[in-house]
Amino acid sequence: MVDVDSARRDRLAAVGPRLRELRRRRGMTLARVAEETGINESTLSRLEGGTRKPTLEMLLPLAELYAVPLDELVGAPRTGDPRIHLRPVTRDGMTYVPLSRPGGIQAHKLLIPARPGTEPDLKTHEGFEWVYVLAGRLRLILGDSTVILKPGEAAEFDTHVPHWLGPAGEQTVELLVLFGQQGERAHLKARTR
Repeated sequence: MVDVDSARRDRLAAVGPRLRELRRRRGMTLARVAEETGINESTLSRLEGGTRKPTLEMLLPLAELYAVPLDELVGAPRTGDPRIHLRPVTRDGMTYVPLSRPGGIQAHKLLIPARPGTEPDLKTHEGFEWVYVLAGRLRLILGDSTVILKPGEAAEFDTHVPHWLGPAGEQTVELLVLFGQQGERAHLKARTR
């Protein structure tokens, strides 16, 4: 017999570490999350450390910011439905559609509209990324190099290298993106004989 109260307490206790993991995976500081969500930085720190119980008013903006469904953020039990419910999130002018559940390698469909006059702002963060262009043309800046990818082309890179993704032209670019923590790569190595 499962102790329901104990299981709920365990799930709630896991929210803080899950929030910390999501924030770090996205290379964000507590200050940036506070700015984006309107939640006090001290409150965020206590949430992540488990000394503050999460409320719905806190979890909703965090789920939106991290582009994860609320039930996954709190570790709600699965219903047995294997489908992933696509809930697009728009952030920094880009639309992210999560295609996987949190944990391990993350898959997203990403739509980046053309924004004439916008200068590339190269970023770095923990992880490794793989992108596949579905539609449009992608301008990928990696350090001092620029590459233009057409539909059907893919690229992978270490996100410690300063990088930027955007449309190469006036058309929205549509991508599949796989992101993993450092060391997790999207491709498989061939076995040697």
